[in-house]
Amino acid sequence: MKYYCIGIKGAGMATLANLLYDLGNEVSGYDDVKDYKFTQEGLDERGINIFYDSSHDIDKETIVTYSKAFSEDHKELVRVREMGLTIKKYNELIGDLTDKYKTVSVAGTHGKTTTSSLITHVLNDVYGCNYFIGDGSGHANGENKLFVIESDEFNKHFLAYHPTISVITNVEAEHLECYDGLTDIVDTFTRFANDNTKENVIVCGDNENIRKIVFDKKVRYYGFSEDNDTVAKNVVLTSDGSSFDVYRDKEFYGHFELPLFGKHMILNALACIEVCILEDISSEVIHDKLKTFSNAKRRFAIEDVNGTIIIDDYAHHPTEIEVTINSARQKYPNRKVVAVFKPNTYSRTKDFTEDFIRVLNMADKAYVTEIECNREKPEDYPGVTSHSIIEKLNNGEIISDEMVDKLMDYKGEVILFMSCADISHMKSNLIALLK
Repeated sequence: MKYYCIGIKGAGMATLANLLYDLGNEVSGYDDVKDYKFTQEGLDERGINIFYDSSHDIDKETIVTYSKAFSEDHKELVRVREMGLTIKKYNELIGDLTDKYKTVSVAGTHGKTTTSSLITHVLNDVYGCNYFIGDGSGHANGENKLFVIESDEFNKHFLAYHPTISVITNVEAEHLECYDGLTDIVDTFTRFANDNTKENVIVCGDNENIRKIVFDKKVRYYGFSEDNDTVAKNVVLTSDGSSFDVYRDKEFYGHFELPLFGKHMILNALACIEVCILEDISSEVIHDKLKTFSNAKRRFAIEDVNGTIIIDDYAHHPTEIEVTINSARQKYPNRKVVAVFKPNTYSRTKDFTEDFIRVLNMADKAYVTEIECNREKPEDYPGVTSHSIIEKLNNGEIISDEMVDKLMDYKGEVILFMSCADISHMKSNLIALLK
């Protein structure tokens, strides 16, 4: 079959395109962004054509799918509708894939990408598996029986998925432009666990909102608290990573080492361990595989540039920014931590202004860009700007690509670039200056 993916450089859409190609389909796509994005690595490797205007022909038998970041009146969407092409929702295509395999679905407000990557790392090495990870990484082989998928709650997309095993890492207020408050979010995750999941549910029992859910599937709770079924104890956090002991049902299960930073990464590893146990993988094998894990793309990606530490991270929610700053302090306890944050939606900025202020004040210095959003209009959010954050920071100011030389004041320190929007220009400009 032939597929045309509009918004193909988006993290989820790029991943879907990779999978469709690997399964023997002809795939091409469109995007507004001409600059290189980290998500297109897999597209380029496969030779998938990316178009940036509407001058190319599209076969009438092509199935079109598109990113919700594109407005319904976008010129390319208007064109394919006028051509009479079949249009299928992005999440419905993914849902079709989940029905074809024994699917492990990783959902939650935070930690989905790393947890999916951890599970994929082990299962793929041991058995071979298909995977869909929201950093643009996707691969499929029709012979594989397992499928690991990062499952996004945005617009309730994951309600189209039908996994055999579900993981829920946490539930918090997020995407409030799509949900009617926290109760609606909890209810949606409840539906996902109880109505969509076929067999087992693995959840972080330390999360208070997850504890509000009454599960009707086999459920296993993990976390640091003693009231969980699986508990991490004797945690040691160092500049080299983390180590911990795992107890299952009060019995010692094994000791594990993780080359990642922050206690939240241990929670992600616990979810991975539980999935691997369901797949009959021994503690010894899990231990060895976790030790060799390298993080997902744009998840605490470290680069040392002539003594200055540059960290690129996808953090865009206050909770994610907080753990990224804490992780940097674990890895580099004797250096200043400078936060560079690009807000990517007006709605999230409005909903979490005070939380953004609180967590950015954890850094020694904070820089914030103007809001960059391709799916919301500023006129719909009057008065919502980055300055509502900046003006309340203890040591913060505005920054842009043209003002990156400000960061040279912090040579030799740790500079965090955080956003789910494209912040690569600013990072690249700083690296060029440092070199």
